[in-house]
Amino acid sequence: MPKELILGENGKAVLREYADRDPGAGEVKIRTLFGAPKHGTELTTYQYDPHAESYYDEEAHIFKKRKTRESAYGRSGLGNMFAGEIVETGAGVSAFSVGERVAGYGSLKPTHVKKEKEIFKMTEHMTWQEAVCFDPLQFAMGGLRDGHVRIGDKVLVSGLGAIGLMAAQGAKRAGASLVAVSDPIKKRRGAALANGADVAYDPLADDVGLLLRDKTGNTGCDVVIETSGNYRAIEQGIRALAYGGSLACVGWLKECHVPIHLGYEGHFNQTKIIFSRACSEPNNDYPRWNFARIMDEAWAMLTGGLFTCGNILEPVVPFERSDEAYIHYIVEHPEESIKMGVAF
Repeated sequence: MPKELILGENGKAVLREYADRDPGAGEVKIRTLFGAPKHGTELTTYQYDPHAESYYDEEAHIFKKRKTRESAYGRSGLGNMFAGEIVETGAGVSAFSVGERVAGYGSLKPTHVKKEKEIFKMTEHMTWQEAVCFDPLQFAMGGLRDGHVRIGDKVLVSGLGAIGLMAAQGAKRAGASLVAVSDPIKKRRGAALANGADVAYDPLADDVGLLLRDKTGNTGCDVVIETSGNYRAIEQGIRALAYGGSLACVGWLKECHVPIHLGYEGHFNQTKIIFSRACSEPNNDYPRWNFARIMDEAWAMLTGGLFTCGNILEPVVPFERSDEAYIHYIVEHPEESIKMGVAF
């Protein structure tokens, strides 16, 4: 039987056998060629299992306590997106054919069975790296739109995982006159600079806010896109903002256990903090925008080759050792990776 990567009962990444199946009516079967996990969101589940004791009530828009604990351990697949080739189609499938390259959401495993509406057709020249950057681009777009990045703005992108790296490129495409980036990991700063960022800072060594005051003639940044989900980064981002500027919190914040000071620049400069989650509905620009439109626009930009994604997928590991690689590169040594790719 084939194996898939899951969050095991022991709270670790493990490879477990799964039952493969043929496609039903309206479904296609895909042979996976490449895939990638989503480091930040998956790591939160991996380390904290945040939905085990509470759930988000979509009608009341509030978190409520569960009656019984429902842990993700032992039943949650690890991996976010895949790119592959259709090997079989079910009855009634009309939009896809055997042999076509497609991408979609799914855990790391060698086959996927999906409905037609759940997959996206890759163009002839599209790379697998572009395909699996579809998800990070959606949330980068959400942050850029919620932060109201406009032509001529000076922007700081804080946190350079895949979302941050896509956000930095997106800010440039939106017309930002300065795109600064901040991350403690050197190889991530290097990737951002190679992809068009103007200046990169190490937040553990640099006073980012003060340096950006010097860089902008004491104005500061119009917008900060914060993708790391780190409270110290939020504090630094607020320090970097111009008077009346906006910080879009894109990263999934955990419970705060560190002291942060919001009474200095945040209070004196009347900055704005926006929590940005691209898939929450209604969208902040409803009814013109919703998550489906964000997805459509993101896919169109990727199929058009408008983003550099090749150096974001690093390292690329074989699926057969994805369990140990997941623990090494994502959990224990994130400084050695940007976004881990998996080859099948």
